[in-house]
Parts: sequence; C-alpha cells; structure tokens
Amino acid sequence: MSATVPIKSDLTPEEREERQAILDKLLYGRPVPPEVERRIRERAAKITEEIQQKHGLLDVAVPAIRALRDGLPDA
Repeated sequence: MSATVPIKSDLTPEEREERQAILDKLLYGRPVPPEVERRIRERAAKITEEIQQKHGLLDVAVPAIRALRDGLPDA
C-alpha cells in the first residue's frame, strides 16, 4: 500500500515520481531508486547555484552562533 498526497498540477511526471519516492522512503523505509536520487541531487545543485549567483554566499550560521555565544556567561 502506498500513501498518496494530492499533487499540484504544475508538477512534471518526473517530479511526481520523485515526490512519491521520497514519501515512500519516509513512510515505509523503501529505497529511493538511483535514477530518482540522481535527478533530485542535480536539481538541488542547480537551485543552490542559482541562489548563490543571485544572493552570493549566505553566511548566516557563524555570525548567529557568535552572537549567541557572546551573550552567554562564561562557564
């Protein structure tokens, strides 16, 4: 039995397949097919590249940790 989620109509058939594979992995522990995993990783890399080109390197973690650390009393 496979869980289904309403799928937006603007998804491609490949995106629908990827969504279902991830849901099956999360819900039932089924392995993600290698081809699906490859497509997901490629799309994620493309999105990451687009964000870096548009906004530059977003370095928010280190300043946030330093701000938190500076506000804590010494142990």
